[in-house]
Amino acid sequence: MERFDVLVIGTGSGMLIASAAVDSGLKVAIIDNGPMGGTCINRGCVPSKMLIYPADVATLIRQAGKVGVNASVDSVDFKSIMTRMHALVNEDTGAQARAVKATPEIRWYTGTGEFTGDYTLQVNGETLRADRIFIVSGTRVKIPPVKGLDTVAYLTSDSVLELQEPPKSLIILGGGYIGAEYGHFFSGIGVKTTLIQRPQTLLKNEEPEVSDLLLLELQKRMDIYTGYEAVEVKQKGNEKGVVAKNLADGSQKEFTADAVMVATGRAPNSDLLKPERTGVKVDERGFIEVNEYLETSKKNIWALGDAIGKYMFKHVANYEAGIAWHNLAHDHKVAVDYSAVPHAVFSEPQVASVGLKEAEAKRQGYKILVGTALYKDTAMGAAMGEPAGFVKAIVEQDTGRILGAHIIGPDASILIQEVINAMSTQDRSFASIIRSMHIHPAMPEVVQNAFGNLRPV
Repeated sequence: MERFDVLVIGTGSGMLIASAAVDSGLKVAIIDNGPMGGTCINRGCVPSKMLIYPADVATLIRQAGKVGVNASVDSVDFKSIMTRMHALVNEDTGAQARAVKATPEIRWYTGTGEFTGDYTLQVNGETLRADRIFIVSGTRVKIPPVKGLDTVAYLTSDSVLELQEPPKSLIILGGGYIGAEYGHFFSGIGVKTTLIQRPQTLLKNEEPEVSDLLLLELQKRMDIYTGYEAVEVKQKGNEKGVVAKNLADGSQKEFTADAVMVATGRAPNSDLLKPERTGVKVDERGFIEVNEYLETSKKNIWALGDAIGKYMFKHVANYEAGIAWHNLAHDHKVAVDYSAVPHAVFSEPQVASVGLKEAEAKRQGYKILVGTALYKDTAMGAAMGEPAGFVKAIVEQDTGRILGAHIIGPDASILIQEVINAMSTQDRSFASIIRSMHIHPAMPEVVQNAFGNLRPV
């Protein structure tokens, strides 16, 4: 049995903890079935954005006529896009792997670990033990129990990265973040795209106005069926067939395409770890249960990132890694603060959000002010051809504390940062956004305008 001071399961944000442990003079083991770097760099945010940006460019070119530029997309070099993506991913994961192998204080066990007892795991026939363990095991693609799906070849957010050629037509099952982003990508490069979504809206966890506008805009480039549930998938010659049921009236509709992509969410990897063998509890969905200090039900075992199923974004996992390591290294524990967690969806238009939605703020008993501003009502918005989009700001009436903000439109992922920064100040006031000079004409003025239009609800 090999003993370590710290054991980290997962090499995504878990590597931040491993690095901190090494810097503290501790002997560290990491377990990951590879490649190094976790979901984000290998199968998630980084490679997907390498694909999506070319679709952004193609879409912008096709829309250029509204500002007097006559242009067209002659062709899209799919192979070049994929080669560029793989080159970046391989460079990053390779560099991380080389760094780990060159660090004698870290031992990397390539494989899937499984708890066998208290603070003890087995991987590839070897038994490891550590008094302090961090579970950063992430998630995997969740496959829905659709009749016939297991009998046909289908794409996921993992396997789509290995395509050599794009399909001529594609059906995407799921209209969450992954479905919306890949719907934009494939339709943007010229693939006939159909998206089937069980809820009545896309991005069902966004503000209703945001979801509604995104649906209107994406419908200009793809066929979208909300309120439909896929009930059967079958092979039809060289094509795939999907039978979907209208949840409102029970009627069925059949779709055909060259390929089907499943984008119906993520499932935790906890079942592979058998955490119950070391006294770590999971919830009804299989995610690791933690308290506000990211401690599990077992002393000196922490969990974070996608493994706990709270906010499954890379930047949140990085933040949680800092909190978890602090709570190991210091007597004074720090609780996580999720009140200003941002996220962005790189669809077209982009979506970005931070904090509470309007209905959530009301439900929690806040007396609120709400302000909105349209992109097209700014000077830069007019210069850009009046793009569809708006900013919605939510503020606590009595204190001026920002409770949330929601943006849909060009560069939403950039514009939201001003609000995130204001929410990270001690008083979380919107005053700095109002008082600060904003360059004119520039798009950040739409954020300032939204906070300048605050009205009681």
